[in-house]
Amino acid sequence: MASASSTVTTTSTPQSQSQSQPPLVPTILSSCHSSNTSTPTPTPTQTASKPACSTCPTHLLNSLKRDGYIHIPSLLDPVQIFSLRKAATHIVTLARSGKWPYIRTVPKQFPPWSSTPPPDSDGGIWGIQHLLHPDMPGRKEFAKLYFGNAIIGVVKELLGLNLYDPRSEDKIVMELLNLLVSPSGNRDFELRWHRDDIRWEVDAEEEKRQLDEKSPGGRQAHAQYNIALFDDESLIVVPASHRRVRTEEERNADPYAPELKDMKVVKMRAGDAVFYDSNILHRGVYKGVDLEKGEVGRMTLHGSVGLYDHSEERAKNVLQHGLRDWVDREDAPFNELQGKCRARAEGMRMRLVEMGNGEDLGYSLEG
Repeated sequence: MASASSTVTTTSTPQSQSQSQPPLVPTILSSCHSSNTSTPTPTPTQTASKPACSTCPTHLLNSLKRDGYIHIPSLLDPVQIFSLRKAATHIVTLARSGKWPYIRTVPKQFPPWSSTPPPDSDGGIWGIQHLLHPDMPGRKEFAKLYFGNAIIGVVKELLGLNLYDPRSEDKIVMELLNLLVSPSGNRDFELRWHRDDIRWEVDAEEEKRQLDEKSPGGRQAHAQYNIALFDDESLIVVPASHRRVRTEEERNADPYAPELKDMKVVKMRAGDAVFYDSNILHRGVYKGVDLEKGEVGRMTLHGSVGLYDHSEERAKNVLQHGLRDWVDREDAPFNELQGKCRARAEGMRMRLVEMGNGEDLGYSLEG
């Protein structure tokens, strides 16, 4: 297994439950948190001054283009972790008992999924959909994170947008925010090796064509991430595989092969984030928990933010998860947010509504 890591680190003062402070986000961005939650003070290795070249690739984007993923320690502070754990625990309890219909059920990897959870003894659920749904308990906490500086600042860097230009706010669109959880009944669950938006059975020529089309210049039209609320080692990636077709070994490997050459287990602490190219070769390994013993296991937020470009292919990948059914409801606006944060959220939501004003696009991957 490869020992190389694509972890972004910064110099910072020690914090409880953290390894380092997140990359500095310019203060001109709107904050979705209360006034007592401030942007980290720059250290000698972090500067808020405007860069000489506002369109040059950043170290985050360069790392993503090279490795296909970046691990950012301590993107969330302890207060955020606490509030998000509370909201997540509540919705997990509802979903396991059949009181939230938007779920990912064991043993099915791709949509569509049943709205009824299997028995806990059979593994139950491994994911919860639509954390930004207007009926979602705890929606405010999830929305503050999704539309807040910590995420949007990184997203803009990875999408090649100018952090210091307010007009860049008009170029990002709301996509997905879900929750990945441990199966119940002590039943482990594994996802097969896959790319999120390229079917596994395509030949090498078609695979290369789609990789070039979906990541022109090595940059996608969206930023995808996992944020761990508890320590998590579920994500496994093959670094740099997002820029090339599969090797013969990879193409002929067992779909659930426990080892592939150069693969990397992404070890996340609570509050860490990993941003990754959705077409990197990757899989998930979910360790089952015993609910009767109070075991929690994995609770990891899984989201994406996109560029607004009317792309039918991207719309298919996003809207296959059912956002079309609620994103333009009368109660969908994020009225629980305030000020610039609310304006950002509403702009991003309405751009998704416009993207969805077409025919049924079907599923990008299913099964």
